[in-house]
Amino acid sequence: MPRKRKLFAQLSALQSSSSLPPFDALGNLNTPSDGDSSPKSSKYFVTEKKNSSRLEADFFSQPCVSLAKSLLGQILVRRLPDGRELWGRIVETEAYLGGEDEASHSKGGKQTQRNAAMFMRPGTLYVYQIYGIYFCVNVSSQGEGAAVLLRSLEPLQGLDAMRELRSASRKGPTKPLKDWQLCNGPSKLCQALGIDKAFDQRDLTQDAAIWMVPGHNLPGEQDVVVTTRIGIGNRGEWAQKPLRFYLRGNKFVSIVDKKIEREMAATGHFSCS
Repeated sequence: MPRKRKLFAQLSALQSSSSLPPFDALGNLNTPSDGDSSPKSSKYFVTEKKNSSRLEADFFSQPCVSLAKSLLGQILVRRLPDGRELWGRIVETEAYLGGEDEASHSKGGKQTQRNAAMFMRPGTLYVYQIYGIYFCVNVSSQGEGAAVLLRSLEPLQGLDAMRELRSASRKGPTKPLKDWQLCNGPSKLCQALGIDKAFDQRDLTQDAAIWMVPGHNLPGEQDVVVTTRIGIGNRGEWAQKPLRFYLRGNKFVSIVDKKIEREMAATGHFSCS
C-alpha cells in the first residue's frame, strides 16, 4: 500500500506540472474559437466550423439548376459590423434561368439597373425589394441573367442576434421566434442576417461581410425534393417547372410539397420515412 500511494503521488505531481491545459470535452465543443460564447449555436455548428475555407469562384461558375442544387447544405456566413458572425445552412433554393424564364427578372434577356447583378460574374449577389419593404437575396450563376434565390436557412450560429434583427423589423409586441421561424423564407432570411439593398452586386468570393463556406455531409440526390417555385402562378408553363429544391425532412424549409414527396417515394427516388 505505501508503494502504491507513492506512485500515485508521483503521477499527480507529473500531471500538475504539465503545460497542457485540462481537457474539458463539453467546454471545448461549445466555446467558439474566438472565446466569445455569447451567440447561441446549433448542435450542428461545431462540425460545420471545421470546414471553414471560403467557397471560391469555380464553385459558383456552374449552370443555374446545378448551382441551385449544389448550394443545398453549404453555409452562408454574415459578419455584422460589431464582429459577430451569423452562420446558416442553406436548405431551400430556387433557380431562375435568365432570358427564357418567364418568372425571372431577366426574362427576355433585358438588363436593367435593378437586375444588373444577374448578368455579373457567378457568385455575385442580386438583392431586390418586394412590396417596398422586404428583401430577397440571389446568387448569380453561369448563363446570361441566371441566378439562384436563397429561400431558407437552418440557423447554426448567432441565433440570438438573428432574433434581434428579426424583432427589429416586426411591428408591435410579438412572441419570441422559434429557431425554425428565423430564416424559413427568403425575406425572413434577409431580415435575420441583416441583408438589404446595400448587398446588391457584392461578390461572395471577396466580400468581408458575407461569404459561403463548404458544408459538412452534403446531401445526395435522394435527400433533395424537386418541385415548383413559390408565388409565380401567373407565369404560364413556367409556374409548373420543377425549379425549387429543398432538403427532405428539414424543418427549416419554408413550404413542404407533400404530394411531390409521396410521388418521389412511390417511384423510388427516396424511401418513405
